[in-house]
Amino acid sequence: MAKSFMQMAEEAMAEVEGVGPLEVQQRLEHDPDALVVDVRDAADVPSTGLAARGVNISLGMLPVKADLELPEEWRDSRLQDRSRHIITTCQTGENAARGAKLLKEMGFTNASYMKGGMEAWKAAGLPTE
Repeated sequence: MAKSFMQMAEEAMAEVEGVGPLEVQQRLEHDPDALVVDVRDAADVPSTGLAARGVNISLGMLPVKADLELPEEWRDSRLQDRSRHIITTCQTGENAARGAKLLKEMGFTNASYMKGGMEAWKAAGLPTE
């Protein structure tokens, strides 16, 4: 049976932890190794900027960059530790949930997504890069 984008997003949101932007900020302050991964395409990032300590890895490239079996030059070294706290984000949260679910399926034990995405981050007045 075919699924809509929102059905896929809702399934992902049900499977991974969602945290609000203020809690994400607190986690970043308490865990210097935590990483925010913005899964938007690079062209979409300038509309809000990146969250503090954020990196941009598009949703399409996330499984490639996080794969331990692909050639090293294809991977992202920041995504090699499966226990690292990874918080995904996007514009409004739906693709972030899909990204966190994908990481969980790849063996990440501490992946969550930011509810409301970067729009909620900016609305909370939190710093961007």
